[in-house]
Amino acid sequence: CIGKRENTYILSSETCALDTIGAEFVRDVEPGEIVTISSDGITSDKSRCVREKQARCVFEYIYFARPDSVFDGVGVYESRIKAGRFLAMDEPVEADIVVGVPESGNAAALGYAMESGIPYGVAFVKNSYVGRTFIKPKQSSRESAVRVKLNVLRSAVEGKRVIMIDDSIVRGTTSSLIVNQLREAGAKEVHLKVSAPPFLHPCYFGTDIPNEQQLIAHNRTVDEICKVIGADSLSYLRMDRLKELSDGLPICTACFSADYPIEPPKEDIRGEYFDKGSDSCGAPKKLEQ
Repeated sequence: CIGKRENTYILSSETCALDTIGAEFVRDVEPGEIVTISSDGITSDKSRCVREKQARCVFEYIYFARPDSVFDGVGVYESRIKAGRFLAMDEPVEADIVVGVPESGNAAALGYAMESGIPYGVAFVKNSYVGRTFIKPKQSSRESAVRVKLNVLRSAVEGKRVIMIDDSIVRGTTSSLIVNQLREAGAKEVHLKVSAPPFLHPCYFGTDIPNEQQLIAHNRTVDEICKVIGADSLSYLRMDRLKELSDGLPICTACFSADYPIEPPKEDIRGEYFDKGSDSCGAPKKLEQ
């Protein structure tokens, strides 16, 4: 997006960066657009990268973006609240408390609580010095990061039926460990609700998901995934709800549906970006979780 402060233009991947420096939001940079900023102002060239259709990454609304950002006029926080409300409407369950997995699960958990009337609570203390986990290249690194990253507030969950809202399940590392942490803290039941559909297919546009075999939903039913994770129940956001998260704007849902906005490569060209002698799957673009 483009922002302005006094006589200075600012370019940022998210609008929240403009807020932190007191800049005014001017507009979003459109897909395929080249923006030139000079002393004469802003000029735009859209002729060099013509696309037949647009497809925004729906994961920006679900997970990647900060909740205080706005994409194409749609608030990320409001999108996540919607996702939680939809889960409460479509997949209700009796429980004593609704909690979110920090940070991107918190807003959806609040939305679930608002819609269901079940109290919203905080069950996790987050270590802010540990990065997001699903993009860490090695499985052992992801598992240790989860344990260091989150600690459960025993007093919040002990003896209670807990609804835990997470933004997604990719490899399943985080979910299974956190469910176990809740049980160790005395939770009577753990019901996992996911504010995205099952993640079934690789992304060819920058996310560190190299093959389907690493995805827990690949060749498994929801009941089978639930058993692997160790939850009492598991449910996902319905596919038909995704467009409502972006207020009807065109989105890419390929990781859920295999409906890629452009034809994916015949061969997985991403192999050149990582060491084939390890289990690293380092994507060319660093994304956090």
